[in-house]
Amino acid sequence: MDLEKVRQILERYRYEKSSLVSILQDIQADLNFLPRGILKEISNCLDIPLSMVYEVATFYKAFSLEPKGRHKIKVCLGTACHVRGGARLLDYIESLLNIKRGESSSDLRFNLETVNCLGACALGPVMVIDGDYFGKVETNKIDTILKRYQ
Repeated sequence: MDLEKVRQILERYRYEKSSLVSILQDIQADLNFLPRGILKEISNCLDIPLSMVYEVATFYKAFSLEPKGRHKIKVCLGTACHVRGGARLLDYIESLLNIKRGESSSDLRFNLETVNCLGACALGPVMVIDGDYFGKVETNKIDTILKRYQ
């Protein structure tokens, strides 16, 4: 993202300091992370100390200062999914993509997270990729599911 696009986002929010979270969300949506140089630009343009911008960017789990994978995989490890094999799914995906939960694949295609509940307990084990729900997932289905996002 170039600085001109950052300025366009800032203009959309009229350079209002109170819009910092929304501004960071828009940038995160475009880049999947918040680069240091862009945080400095936001700090300068909004006349907010860089430490405050970092405080907001590190407080919310939705923000990341490190590059994240383009496709977000969430594996449910809640009770219903756990007893139906959620941990087995997680282990398989970690092995397949050579990453651990909280990490991104080396090609930045996938980011892997775990959650305690996705609200689809009857379909357990459940995983979600970019908002698409997959229920009653077995390890032999994962390769086919992930190929959709290649």
